[in-house]
Amino acid sequence: MAEGSRRFTAREAIGLVATGFTELPAPGGTYGPDGPLSWQGYDAARARAAARTGEEESVVCGTATFGTTGAGTAESGRAESGTTDSGTVTAVLVSFEFGFLGGSLGERTGDRLEAAHTYARAHRLPVVSLVATGGSRMQEGMRALVQLQRVARQSALTRAARLPQIAVLRDPTTGGGWATLGAGADVVLALPGAQVGFAGSRVRPPDADPAAYTAEAQLAAGAVDAVVPGHELAGTLARWLRLLGDPSAEPASPPPALGGTELPATGWEAVRQARSPRRPRAQAYLDAYFGHRAAIGGDRCGGTDDGMLCGFGSRARDGRTVAYAAQTGTATRPAGYRTAARLVRLADRLRIPVLTLVDTPGAANDAEAERQGAGAAIADLFTAVAAAETPVTTLLIGEGGSGGALALAAADNTWATPDSYFSVIAPEAAAAILKRGPEEVRSTADQLRIRPQDLVELGVVRGVVGPRPPDRPGRPG
Repeated sequence: MAEGSRRFTAREAIGLVATGFTELPAPGGTYGPDGPLSWQGYDAARARAAARTGEEESVVCGTATFGTTGAGTAESGRAESGTTDSGTVTAVLVSFEFGFLGGSLGERTGDRLEAAHTYARAHRLPVVSLVATGGSRMQEGMRALVQLQRVARQSALTRAARLPQIAVLRDPTTGGGWATLGAGADVVLALPGAQVGFAGSRVRPPDADPAAYTAEAQLAAGAVDAVVPGHELAGTLARWLRLLGDPSAEPASPPPALGGTELPATGWEAVRQARSPRRPRAQAYLDAYFGHRAAIGGDRCGGTDDGMLCGFGSRARDGRTVAYAAQTGTATRPAGYRTAARLVRLADRLRIPVLTLVDTPGAANDAEAERQGAGAAIADLFTAVAAAETPVTTLLIGEGGSGGALALAAADNTWATPDSYFSVIAPEAAAAILKRGPEEVRSTADQLRIRPQDLVELGVVRGVVGPRPPDRPGRPG
C-alpha cells in the first residue's frame, strides 16, 4: 500500500494534522424510523456503524490548532485573526469517518457541515476539510443528494466572507464530496496513493484505467495543488493557514535586480541581454524574495503549465505574505494563464498583495494552444488583474513578448530590470509583419523603443530597479 493511502479514521486524521482539537456540539436534528425514505434496515445499519466507529455520523467537526509554539516566529511578526503569537493557527476542522457508511453524506451530515461553516464565519476562522467519502447516502435518496447544494451554499458563503478553505483528500475521495468540499476548496492537498475521482470504483466503466482515479493523476491534471506525504501534512497545513491568514493593504515592493545593471545601448542589445542564458530567471527572484513559499498548481480545467509558477510566500524582509505569479521564460500556455488568474482572484478575495514576474517570448501559439482556448485564457487573466482590488506589483525580469506578457502586468505599477525588454511583438516577427528582411531586424528593434529606459520614457513602466532592495513598498531602491 502506498504511503498515505491507508484509510485513517476521522480521529486518526485529526491527530495526524492538529496539535489540539475541540469538537463542536452536534446539531439537534433526528431521523424518523429508517430515515426519510423509510428504508428498511437503515436504522440498524446506522447503529452498527456507530458501534464500529464510535461516531454518531460520518463527519466530526470542531476547532483545531495547527503548528507548534514558536513555529511562526520567522514567518510573521503579527497575530492575525485565528493566529496566536505563539505560532499556532486556529481553524474549523471537518474530518470524515469513512467507516461510518462509507463516509457518505446524509441530511444529518449536512446539518454538521452547515453548523461548522456557520461557526467559522461567526468566529472569522478558515475551514480545513479532511475528506474521505464515497458520496451521497443511498438510503436517503434525493434527500441525501441535495445536501451537495447545501454544502456548496455554505462554502460559497464562507468564500464571500473572505475566509480560506483548504481540503485534504484522503482515501477514498469520490462522488459529491470530491465535487464540493474537495475540488471546491481554495487549496487542494492530497495524500499519496489516495483514490480521487468523481466516479467511485463500483460505478466506473469496466475498462476505465484505475490510474486515472488517483491523487497523482489529479495533480497531473491540474485539479490538485500538491500530493503531501502524511508525515509532512501537519507542517504543510500550518504553513498554508499562516500564509492565507495574513492580509495586507500595502503593495508588494518590486524585487531588486539580480542580473546586470548596465542599461542597453540599443534595442537589439536589450533583446540579447533578455535572452541570455546567464540571466537570472524567476526561480532565482522568488528564492531571493521569499523566506519560504507554498505553490498552487493547475487551472482546475485539466491543465498545468510548468512555465507559470504560482503560489503564496512569506517575504524574507518582513514576513508579510505576498502572492506570486511568475513566468519562467517559456511561451506561456493556456493552463498557465488560467492558473495565474485563479491565483490573482484568490489573493484578491483574501486581501493579499500580488507580485507578478513577467518573462516570456509570448503566448504559446501552436495548434494545441488554440484548441485549449489560448485567447479566452489570456482574456481571463487580463480581467483578473484589471479587476483586482488588492494591490498588484509587476517586475519585468526578461522578455516581455506582446499580449502574452502584458496580461500578467499591473497597469500602473510595473517596473523593469536593466536586462529586460517589452515589445508589441518580438523584433523578428515585427520585421516579418512589416515585410522587412532579416537584415532589418536590429533597426526594427531600435524603432520599437523596447529598452527599459525607453519604457520609462513612454510611461509603460514606472522605473528601472537597481540591485539594492527597495526602501519602501512600491518604490525601487
